[in-house]
Amino acid sequence: MRQPRHQYVHRMLLFVLAILISGPCVGRAFAARVTELTITIDGGRILAYSMGDSGELPDDQVWAKLATVKLSDSHCENDFKLAPDETNGNRITLRGDIVLTIRYGGSVKLDRLQLIRVTPGGDQWELSTAELARVNKIRERTAADRVQPNVVVVLCDDIRWNAMSCAGHPHLVTPNIDQLAHEGVFFENMFCTTSLCSPSRASILSGLYAHVHGVTDNFTDYPPTLASFPRQLQAAGYETAYVGKWHMGEKDDSPRPGFDYFVTHRGQGTYYDPEFNFNGELRRVMPGYYTHVVTDIAVDWLKQDRSKPFLLMVGQKAPHSFYLPEEKYAHTFDHVEINYPQTAFHLQNKPEWITQRLYTWHGIYGPLFAWRKEFPNDKSEAVTDFARMIRAYWGTILSLDDSIARLTDTLRQAGELDNTVFIFMGDNGLLEGEHGMVDKRTMHEASIRIPMIIRYPGLTPTHRPKRITQQVLTVDVAPTILDLCGAEPLPKSHGRSVRQLVTTGDHDWRTAWFYHYNYEKQFPYTPNVRGIRTDRWKYIHYPHGDGSPDRHLPELYDLASDPGEQQNLANEPQSQGLIADLKRQLHELMQATDIAEDTMPLDEGVKSELPDANIR
Repeated sequence: MRQPRHQYVHRMLLFVLAILISGPCVGRAFAARVTELTITIDGGRILAYSMGDSGELPDDQVWAKLATVKLSDSHCENDFKLAPDETNGNRITLRGDIVLTIRYGGSVKLDRLQLIRVTPGGDQWELSTAELARVNKIRERTAADRVQPNVVVVLCDDIRWNAMSCAGHPHLVTPNIDQLAHEGVFFENMFCTTSLCSPSRASILSGLYAHVHGVTDNFTDYPPTLASFPRQLQAAGYETAYVGKWHMGEKDDSPRPGFDYFVTHRGQGTYYDPEFNFNGELRRVMPGYYTHVVTDIAVDWLKQDRSKPFLLMVGQKAPHSFYLPEEKYAHTFDHVEINYPQTAFHLQNKPEWITQRLYTWHGIYGPLFAWRKEFPNDKSEAVTDFARMIRAYWGTILSLDDSIARLTDTLRQAGELDNTVFIFMGDNGLLEGEHGMVDKRTMHEASIRIPMIIRYPGLTPTHRPKRITQQVLTVDVAPTILDLCGAEPLPKSHGRSVRQLVTTGDHDWRTAWFYHYNYEKQFPYTPNVRGIRTDRWKYIHYPHGDGSPDRHLPELYDLASDPGEQQNLANEPQSQGLIADLKRQLHELMQATDIAEDTMPLDEGVKSELPDANIR
């Protein structure tokens, strides 16, 4: 049954509810912090009790309010009843894997919990003074033992920086991703150093630029001897797992160093009924939609008993092309009108290669990842193909949001959510028609910007979310995780931990960085790219690859006044001094990241041929 508007309204209601619970917006002081006590037994919630507004109380004072709690059957859920012990009608003893959670205060795991009647013969129950002392002692001992937090990294493929309602998207409603932002750190200016899947993933793992880690295309695997943050965590006593799309070494789905448990597939994988290699021991087709299949595997792993802290990386296929939403979201955005961006029609001051790209695999008049059957097509009515593609892309993201809910619920029920560094991020950005382009690879904003949210009370309390405006990079992810976990740093890294930036501010944080992409013969639609982005300016140039002068017009944008990159200032006489200074900074940044000699392929120009069907 097709009910796109109904589904859209339903998700909007969830979004509004999340805001009402968590606060009006990230970074703003909340009007109220409604504290709730919940109890789960063996993974099932049995009771919820509102404890009122806790204001800005620290954790210990929030837990002190447990002494005022009076429970009755009206607070019970899922047909549970508060039944007294047979031998003592004034006492209830709950047994099993119990997790007692206070919102804004954390959780404690228990094997039993005892309640007593408030008054003889009454129907209200409370914790005795002795039981309160026991619970608090366990909570304090557990907190003291938790030196190393768990880590969960959800890595999405080709997700745009603004593809969430917490990032201001006008149509996508993502209440579960938003909840992470409402309780964590939202990085407003997060960038990839190479906008291509495999190089960017390798930078996330290693903290290194592509020219150093060596994964400069989508066909090279992560070097087996190269250090990575999973290997460092493994050495620090962590149990580690990777589940989902690895996307380095296209034809190899065997286990990789750094992971105790490794589940992946060859190539891009399929949205429906994907085949996975389970730890190198079994290949199996898993019926269902990719996003949920991977989540199932991840949740099963999370529920296993373990005595060590853990790292779980979840590599989602979505929202990578070819975009195929699950049926319940296939028509959610049918009512949304979508057109080509206006920047697609203002290319006069852009390099000629951008105009040439319009009719290729990576242009708006091309096949649009099979959403356009007759191509190239620059007729006005062909925009309907573009609109269908964008709606499908959005639909895949709604399933990602559902996945986040399942992962966080699993951690919450286990009492581990507040002891987990939970990271939601993308590997690279995506052009959605900007400047007439689709896909990524270029240094334009939509291509290099990615989302990243970190929820971890040890970085910022859940009632004090933050937005970070400084420029943060994919090479910062590995050093950040290792810093938060107290693990040995990587032997070499081009990035920095964001801990100080988030907690106290960092006056020495970068104000400029450089971008690096090499021409690909398999995808001949983008030149070699080298560029610098400061807090205000962006300068891009396109080396030919043989040391000869550039053959493409460079680009210069004032991001403060022109965030859409519409006015290329590179040829303006008054810009030449600035360009000279940016070139100098670019050279210094490249040398600081070990580029003694900048080698790259020869730019063979933009071509109209389609890429091989096996590598799309």
